[in-house]
Amino acid sequence: MALLPRHEAPGRPRPAKSSPTSSPSPAPDLVAKALAVHRRLCPVYGCPIPYFHDLDPVSELVSSLLSHRTRNADSGRAFKRLRALYPDWAALIAAPVPEIEAAIAGVTWPELKAPRIRDVLMAVEARAGTLDLDFLAGLNVAEARAWLEAIPGIGPKTSAAVLSFSRLRMPALPVDSHHHRVAQRLGLIGPRVDVGPAHVLLRAQLPEDWSAQDLYDNHEVLMLHGQRVCHHRNPACGACVLADICPSARTTSG
Repeated sequence: MALLPRHEAPGRPRPAKSSPTSSPSPAPDLVAKALAVHRRLCPVYGCPIPYFHDLDPVSELVSSLLSHRTRNADSGRAFKRLRALYPDWAALIAAPVPEIEAAIAGVTWPELKAPRIRDVLMAVEARAGTLDLDFLAGLNVAEARAWLEAIPGIGPKTSAAVLSFSRLRMPALPVDSHHHRVAQRLGLIGPRVDVGPAHVLLRAQLPEDWSAQDLYDNHEVLMLHGQRVCHHRNPACGACVLADICPSARTTSG
């Protein structure tokens, strides 16, 4: 598919031709296992799972940057404070960093996130010519993620979250720390695979034609399973519907 000429305006360069989501084909046994995990967890957590946000993509970008290593309740409160304090994101760019930091004090590392959020928004405006990312809907997922990840401070999780969680509703697969932990324990990814590279590997294990809802459900069920059963410490293997296909559970149970 040809790139959309309407996006070839000043400040909106062509996305990189290389895809951040390309990877070698996964082994068939991993594909089968990933699908089995999805089929087992969906009835437990109630697929299809309603989207928790309907934000414009720039607002979702801010929300995602706030949420890194932070509980949803805390990042949600910080996001609401920013929305109440600044009438639009341009006002945040113009604000002093200490003021932004005070507004998001409840998140992890506010002293780092305050300047990062401002810098990322400035970079978005510089590249797109406006604080509006709705044009990403006209690109395919790989192109949209490449455009976002070209901005310092935006990694694979954030780019996928912007596309998946926002009103764009594009078929991208975010991987958070809970999702990552469950996937490692199941053997879907290796023990030394970090969260960033895991995005490519885990997406490749799922059908290429899955919808945005399918991929959102996959992320959500693995994340929820990590929060409620496959805890960081003392996972509840006895209550896990995946225990019989989980090498970690077999080891834990002896």
